[in-house]
Amino acid sequence: MRSALFARIATWVVAFLVGAVYGLAGTVSHAYELGWFPLGLVLAVIGSAALLAAVRLLTLDRWATLATGFGMMIATLVVSGTGPGGSVIVPQSMLGVVWTIAVPLLVAVAVAWPERLHVTRPDGPVSADR
Repeated sequence: MRSALFARIATWVVAFLVGAVYGLAGTVSHAYELGWFPLGLVLAVIGSAALLAAVRLLTLDRWATLATGFGMMIATLVVSGTGPGGSVIVPQSMLGVVWTIAVPLLVAVAVAWPERLHVTRPDGPVSADR
């Protein structure tokens, strides 16, 4: 029992740290544009969504997914303010607003996603935990 609790808490801490790294990377790279195409934003959103989906599917734990999302959101919040030298990483532009709103939306969808899918077969319902 004690080792299971320790493993679960350790999973949450690692998930938070990995989410913080992804949040930091997405915050730094979201403003990159290739001509007119916002390549940095698209890759940051895809990478963040993929990480949240992977954590949710691999751990089967909403709390680990939420810890990953908190890491992303806190990294975005901390880095998006004005730095000590007056530099701004997330300017108040359309890309910055989209990135700032996309992260919590992705986290909400990943955490709220249903746990089990039920499939009805001719011989009766089958759940994912079989």
